[in-house]
Amino acid sequence: MYNREAAVRYADEWWNKRNPAYPSFDVDCTSFISQCLHAGGAPMHGYPNRGRGWWQQGGTWSFSWSVAHAMRWYLGSSKKGLTARQVGSAEELDLGDVICYDFQGDGRFDHTTIVTAKDGEMPLVNAHTYDAYHRTWDYKDSYAWREGAKYIFFKINDHFS
Repeated sequence: MYNREAAVRYADEWWNKRNPAYPSFDVDCTSFISQCLHAGGAPMHGYPNRGRGWWQQGGTWSFSWSVAHAMRWYLGSSKKGLTARQVGSAEELDLGDVICYDFQGDGRFDHTTIVTAKDGEMPLVNAHTYDAYHRTWDYKDSYAWREGAKYIFFKINDHFS
């Protein structure tokens, strides 16, 4: 069972520092979200195939663990372990859910965040690479944001298969 509160606690504790128990990346937004999901009880699977599943173990990791575009496709298609379903708006998300960002609108997803709070219906997110704590989800004030930005909203399934 996905423990949303534990995922958010982890995100709030580690939002501006790096956990030495995990591999370190210069661009680490997706690895940070993976750590949050794992702290919430999401099970890893697929080791040692880097192109399958979602995992990190023994100093290596799946692409979906650490690459925003790979996580977007993993969450959109996984039927085992960590699974999610896509919803149509940010307002449908709950704490512990995930947003994937394609800032250029070119089909290549380049950022990942986790919902850690709400301001009314507006999700607030935590993230790494450029550390963020309870930031508005749309990133419209970011240098990375472009007019054609696209978002995918994933509700993490509460039960794992």
